[in-house]
Amino acid sequence: MKKIVLLSAMIAALFLSQSAFAQKQCGIVAHRGFWNCEEAGYAKNSIAALRCAQEAGFWGSEFDVNMTSDGVLIVYHDSDVKGKKIEKHPYSEFADFEIKNGEKIPTIDQYLEQGKKYPETMLVYELKPHSSKEVEDRFIDLSIAKLEEHGLLDPQRVMFISFSIHICEVLAQRLPDFTVQFLGSSHSPNSLADKGINGVDYNHAVFKLHKKWYRQARKRGMSVNAWTVNNKKDMKKMFRLGVDMLTTDNPLQARELLEKIRRSEEIQ
Repeated sequence: MKKIVLLSAMIAALFLSQSAFAQKQCGIVAHRGFWNCEEAGYAKNSIAALRCAQEAGFWGSEFDVNMTSDGVLIVYHDSDVKGKKIEKHPYSEFADFEIKNGEKIPTIDQYLEQGKKYPETMLVYELKPHSSKEVEDRFIDLSIAKLEEHGLLDPQRVMFISFSIHICEVLAQRLPDFTVQFLGSSHSPNSLADKGINGVDYNHAVFKLHKKWYRQARKRGMSVNAWTVNNKKDMKKMFRLGVDMLTTDNPLQARELLEKIRRSEEIQ
Protein backbone atom coordinates (compact mmCIF):
# COMPACT_ATOMS: atom_id res chain seq x y z
CA MET A 1 0.00 0.00 0.00
CA LYS A 2 2.84 2.38 0.92
CA LYS A 3 4.50 1.67 -2.43
CA ILE A 4 1.30 2.55 -4.31
CA VAL A 5 0.93 5.82 -2.39
CA LEU A 6 4.57 6.68 -3.02
CA LEU A 7 4.24 5.90 -6.74
CA SER A 8 1.09 8.05 -6.97
CA ALA A 9 2.89 10.93 -5.27
CA MET A 10 5.81 10.63 -7.69
CA ILE A 11 3.48 10.65 -10.70
CA ALA A 12 1.64 13.68 -9.33
CA ALA A 13 4.92 15.51 -8.73
CA LEU A 14 6.07 14.72 -12.26
CA PHE A 15 2.80 15.99 -13.71
CA LEU A 16 3.04 19.20 -11.71
CA SER A 17 6.65 19.76 -12.79
CA GLN A 18 5.70 19.23 -16.44
CA SER A 19 2.78 21.61 -16.12
CA ALA A 20 5.04 24.22 -14.50
CA PHE A 21 7.56 23.75 -17.31
CA ALA A 22 4.90 24.22 -19.99
CA GLN A 23 3.98 27.56 -18.44
CA LYS A 24 7.55 28.69 -17.81
CA GLN A 25 9.13 31.21 -20.11
CA CYS A 26 12.75 30.44 -20.98
CA GLY A 27 14.60 33.23 -22.72
CA ILE A 28 16.57 32.21 -25.80
CA VAL A 29 19.82 34.21 -25.96
CA ALA A 30 21.63 34.43 -29.28
CA HIS A 31 25.30 33.87 -28.42
CA ARG A 32 27.33 36.76 -29.89
CA GLY A 33 24.19 37.72 -31.74
CA PHE A 34 22.34 35.70 -34.35
CA TRP A 35 25.52 35.37 -36.37
CA ASN A 36 24.85 31.90 -37.73
CA CYS A 37 22.93 33.03 -40.81
CA GLU A 38 23.59 34.53 -44.24
CA GLU A 39 22.05 37.87 -43.32
CA ALA A 40 24.73 38.39 -40.64
CA GLY A 41 27.50 37.12 -42.87
CA TYR A 42 28.30 34.51 -40.20
CA ALA A 43 30.13 37.22 -38.24
CA LYS A 44 30.05 36.89 -34.46
CA ASN A 45 29.68 40.06 -32.39
CA SER A 46 28.77 42.04 -35.47
CA ILE A 47 26.13 44.74 -35.64
CA ALA A 48 24.45 42.65 -38.34
CA ALA A 49 24.28 39.69 -35.94
CA LEU A 50 22.67 41.89 -33.30
CA ARG A 51 20.16 43.22 -35.80
CA CYS A 52 19.31 39.69 -36.95
CA ALA A 53 18.73 38.60 -33.35
CA GLN A 54 16.46 41.59 -32.83
CA GLU A 55 14.51 41.06 -36.03
CA ALA A 56 14.11 37.33 -35.30
CA GLY A 57 12.56 38.20 -31.95
CA PHE A 58 14.88 36.28 -29.64
CA TRP A 59 14.62 37.14 -25.96
CA GLY A 60 18.22 38.33 -25.78
CA SER A 61 21.44 38.88 -27.66
CA GLU A 62 24.81 38.38 -25.98
CA PHE A 63 27.97 40.30 -26.89
CA ASP A 64 31.56 40.55 -25.64
CA VAL A 65 33.27 43.80 -24.72
CA ASN A 66 36.97 44.62 -24.30
CA MET A 67 38.71 47.93 -23.48
CA THR A 68 41.67 49.42 -25.34
CA SER A 69 44.57 51.17 -23.61
CA ASP A 70 43.02 54.57 -24.34
CA GLY A 71 39.65 53.61 -22.92
CA VAL A 72 37.68 52.75 -26.05
CA LEU A 73 35.24 49.88 -25.58
CA ILE A 74 35.03 47.51 -28.53
CA VAL A 75 32.76 44.54 -29.18
CA TYR A 76 35.16 41.67 -29.71
CA HIS A 77 35.49 38.27 -28.04
CA ASP A 78 39.22 37.60 -27.83
CA SER A 79 41.60 39.60 -25.66
CA ASP A 80 43.89 40.20 -28.64
CA VAL A 81 43.54 41.05 -32.32
CA LYS A 82 46.19 39.44 -34.53
CA GLY A 83 48.50 39.09 -31.57
CA LYS A 84 47.98 42.61 -30.25
CA LYS A 85 46.59 42.68 -26.74
CA ILE A 86 43.56 44.95 -26.84
CA GLU A 87 44.13 46.24 -23.32
CA LYS A 88 47.72 47.25 -24.16
CA HIS A 89 47.14 49.09 -27.44
CA PRO A 90 45.13 52.17 -28.46
CA TYR A 91 41.94 51.94 -30.48
CA SER A 92 43.65 53.37 -33.57
CA GLU A 93 45.50 50.07 -33.98
CA PHE A 94 42.22 48.14 -34.26
CA ALA A 95 39.93 50.66 -35.96
CA ASP A 96 40.43 49.31 -39.49
CA PHE A 97 40.33 45.61 -38.66
CA GLU A 98 37.51 43.86 -40.51
CA ILE A 99 35.55 40.95 -39.10
CA LYS A 100 34.12 38.11 -41.18
CA ASN A 101 31.26 40.01 -42.85
CA GLY A 102 33.36 43.04 -43.73
CA GLU A 103 32.26 45.20 -40.81
CA LYS A 104 34.90 46.99 -38.78
CA ILE A 105 35.12 45.87 -35.15
CA PRO A 106 32.16 47.70 -33.60
CA THR A 107 32.73 50.24 -30.87
CA ILE A 108 30.32 50.10 -27.97
CA ASP A 109 28.74 53.33 -29.22
CA GLN A 110 27.98 51.80 -32.61
CA TYR A 111 26.69 48.62 -31.01
CA LEU A 112 24.42 50.33 -28.51
CA GLU A 113 22.99 52.58 -31.23
CA GLN A 114 21.66 49.42 -32.86
CA GLY A 115 20.81 47.86 -29.50
CA LYS A 116 18.41 50.59 -28.45
CA LYS A 117 16.33 50.28 -31.62
CA TYR A 118 14.56 47.17 -30.27
CA PRO A 119 13.51 47.70 -26.64
CA GLU A 120 12.10 44.18 -26.38
CA THR A 121 15.53 42.54 -26.96
CA MET A 122 17.59 42.09 -23.80
CA LEU A 123 21.23 43.09 -24.30
CA VAL A 124 23.39 40.54 -22.50
CA TYR A 125 26.55 42.55 -21.89
CA GLU A 126 29.65 40.44 -21.21
CA LEU A 127 32.57 42.32 -19.68
CA LYS A 128 35.73 40.39 -20.47
CA PRO A 129 38.31 39.96 -17.68
CA HIS A 130 41.21 42.42 -17.71
CA SER A 131 44.66 42.41 -16.14
CA SER A 132 43.93 43.96 -12.75
CA LYS A 133 41.13 45.14 -10.50
CA GLU A 134 42.13 48.74 -11.23
CA VAL A 135 41.80 48.22 -14.98
CA GLU A 136 38.51 46.40 -14.50
CA ASP A 137 37.19 49.25 -12.33
CA ARG A 138 37.91 51.68 -15.17
CA PHE A 139 36.24 49.27 -17.59
CA ILE A 140 33.13 49.12 -15.40
CA ASP A 141 33.01 52.91 -15.06
CA LEU A 142 33.17 53.35 -18.83
CA SER A 143 30.57 50.63 -19.46
CA ILE A 144 28.09 52.26 -17.08
CA ALA A 145 28.79 55.70 -18.57
CA LYS A 146 28.17 54.43 -22.11
CA LEU A 147 24.92 52.76 -21.14
CA GLU A 148 23.77 55.97 -19.48
CA GLU A 149 24.78 57.99 -22.54
CA HIS A 150 22.66 55.79 -24.78
CA GLY A 151 19.70 55.64 -22.42
CA LEU A 152 20.21 51.95 -21.77
CA LEU A 153 21.15 51.86 -18.09
CA ASP A 154 17.95 49.99 -17.40
CA PRO A 155 17.60 46.48 -15.89
CA GLN A 156 14.76 45.81 -18.33
CA ARG A 157 17.09 46.46 -21.27
CA VAL A 158 20.52 45.20 -20.14
CA MET A 159 21.94 42.42 -17.97
CA PHE A 160 25.59 41.70 -17.19
CA ILE A 161 27.72 38.55 -17.32
CA SER A 162 31.43 38.05 -16.72
CA PHE A 163 34.11 35.47 -15.95
CA SER A 164 35.68 38.03 -13.62
CA ILE A 165 34.41 37.63 -10.06
CA HIS A 166 35.64 41.15 -9.29
CA ILE A 167 33.59 42.64 -12.13
CA CYS A 168 30.50 40.74 -10.98
CA GLU A 169 30.94 41.84 -7.37
CA VAL A 170 31.38 45.51 -8.28
CA LEU A 171 28.43 45.54 -10.67
CA ALA A 172 26.24 43.83 -8.08
CA GLN A 173 27.19 46.48 -5.51
CA ARG A 174 26.80 49.45 -7.83
CA LEU A 175 23.74 48.28 -9.77
CA PRO A 176 21.72 46.12 -7.36
CA ASP A 177 18.58 46.25 -9.53
CA PHE A 178 20.35 44.62 -12.48
CA THR A 179 20.81 40.94 -13.23
CA VAL A 180 24.49 40.06 -12.81
CA GLN A 181 25.57 36.51 -13.63
CA PHE A 182 28.95 34.88 -13.03
CA LEU A 183 30.13 32.75 -15.95
CA GLY A 184 32.79 30.55 -14.40
CA SER A 185 32.44 27.30 -12.47
CA SER A 186 34.82 28.20 -9.63
CA HIS A 187 32.07 29.54 -7.36
CA SER A 188 28.92 27.83 -6.15
CA PRO A 189 25.59 29.68 -6.13
CA ASN A 190 25.81 30.02 -2.35
CA SER A 191 29.27 31.57 -2.61
CA LEU A 192 28.08 34.02 -5.27
CA ALA A 193 24.93 34.94 -3.39
CA ASP A 194 27.02 35.63 -0.29
CA LYS A 195 28.94 38.16 -2.39
CA GLY A 196 25.72 39.86 -3.43
CA ILE A 197 25.69 38.43 -6.97
CA ASN A 198 22.13 37.53 -8.01
CA GLY A 199 22.67 35.20 -10.96
CA VAL A 200 24.63 32.29 -12.39
CA ASP A 201 25.50 31.55 -16.00
CA TYR A 202 27.16 28.15 -15.99
CA ASN A 203 28.27 25.99 -18.86
CA HIS A 204 25.53 23.40 -19.27
CA ALA A 205 27.93 20.60 -18.23
CA VAL A 206 28.41 22.23 -14.81
CA PHE A 207 24.83 21.40 -13.84
CA LYS A 208 25.61 17.71 -14.37
CA LEU A 209 28.91 17.94 -12.52
CA HIS A 210 27.41 19.80 -9.55
CA LYS A 211 23.92 18.35 -9.31
CA LYS A 212 22.89 20.43 -6.28
CA TRP A 213 23.83 23.81 -7.74
CA TYR A 214 20.61 24.41 -9.65
CA ARG A 215 18.48 23.88 -6.56
CA GLN A 216 20.97 25.90 -4.52
CA ALA A 217 20.61 28.84 -6.92
CA ARG A 218 16.83 28.63 -6.72
CA LYS A 219 16.88 28.60 -2.93
CA ARG A 220 18.93 31.79 -3.01
CA GLY A 221 16.54 33.47 -5.46
CA MET A 222 19.09 33.66 -8.27
CA SER A 223 18.51 33.82 -12.01
CA VAL A 224 19.90 30.85 -13.94
CA ASN A 225 21.44 30.89 -17.41
CA ALA A 226 23.21 28.07 -19.30
CA TRP A 227 25.86 28.36 -22.04
CA THR A 228 26.68 27.51 -24.82
CA VAL A 229 23.97 24.95 -25.52
CA ASN A 230 24.21 23.95 -29.16
CA ASN A 231 22.62 20.52 -29.64
CA LYS A 232 19.08 19.32 -29.10
CA LYS A 233 19.94 16.79 -26.42
CA ASP A 234 21.59 19.39 -24.20
CA MET A 235 18.92 21.97 -24.97
CA LYS A 236 16.21 19.58 -23.87
CA LYS A 237 18.07 18.84 -20.63
CA MET A 238 18.38 22.53 -19.81
CA PHE A 239 14.74 23.24 -20.66
CA ARG A 240 13.66 20.36 -18.44
CA LEU A 241 15.91 21.57 -15.67
CA GLY A 242 14.10 24.89 -15.78
CA VAL A 243 16.76 27.48 -16.62
CA ASP A 244 15.60 31.08 -17.05
CA MET A 245 17.80 31.66 -20.08
CA LEU A 246 19.56 29.43 -22.57
CA THR A 247 22.50 30.83 -24.52
CA THR A 248 23.15 29.20 -27.87
CA ASP A 249 24.76 29.57 -31.29
CA ASN A 250 21.65 27.92 -32.73
CA PRO A 251 18.81 30.10 -31.42
CA LEU A 252 16.30 29.13 -34.12
CA GLN A 253 16.74 25.45 -33.30
CA ALA A 254 16.41 26.17 -29.58
CA ARG A 255 13.22 28.15 -30.05
CA GLU A 256 11.68 25.49 -32.29
CA LEU A 257 12.53 22.76 -29.78
CA LEU A 258 11.13 24.74 -26.87
CA GLU A 259 7.87 25.36 -28.71
CA LYS A 260 7.65 21.67 -29.63
CA ILE A 261 8.11 20.65 -25.98
CA ARG A 262 5.48 23.13 -24.85
CA ARG A 263 2.97 21.91 -27.41
CA SER A 264 3.50 18.26 -26.47
CA GLU A 265 3.03 19.00 -22.76
CA GLU A 266 -0.09 21.06 -23.36
CA ILE A 267 -1.65 18.02 -25.05
CA GLN A 268 -0.81 15.70 -22.11
